[in-house]
Amino acid sequence: MSQKHQAIKDSALIAVLASILFVQQLALSFLPNVQFTTLLIVLYTKVIGFKKTTLVVILHVLAINILSPFGPVIIMQVPAMLIGWLLIPVLLHTVFRKLNTAWSLAIFGFFFGFVYGWLFIPVSVWILDVPFLEYLIADVLFEIVMAISNFLTILWLYDPLKKLLADQKERYYMTVIEPRN
Repeated sequence: MSQKHQAIKDSALIAVLASILFVQQLALSFLPNVQFTTLLIVLYTKVIGFKKTTLVVILHVLAINILSPFGPVIIMQVPAMLIGWLLIPVLLHTVFRKLNTAWSLAIFGFFFGFVYGWLFIPVSVWILDVPFLEYLIADVLFEIVMAISNFLTILWLYDPLKKLLADQKERYYMTVIEPRN
């Protein structure tokens, strides 16, 4: 496959995976902090790699803030959201590279639920002038929900989805596009 065809396939794959992130987050938005976003970003990192997952995350954050029918998050919180979601591929590509089992990744997802919530504290406290302790107390339940949601979805769905995505990736990249004359 030529580099041009490879780039086209990569771009299409990144767009589709970002769309899946966007749709599932909107579909589950009626349940605060219950989503498959962490699971999917972990899965994408392990199956399609760091660079492509980073692009998927950037597209997802842009889409969720520009296209969401519920409106964008507070613009000053977008960097926290971007940093939060990018932490998954960065950490799984570097420090936690050896985490490969559903159990170890589920534990990672559990702790990530708290870290993600904490990333919004500086903006809320300094820019929006929300008292730190009140914010922390109000947010802890949401962090616990996200942590448990991350743990369970990764534990139960990571292995079957990894197999499915890896098989689809192999089939996707084995398909040869014949150039037209």
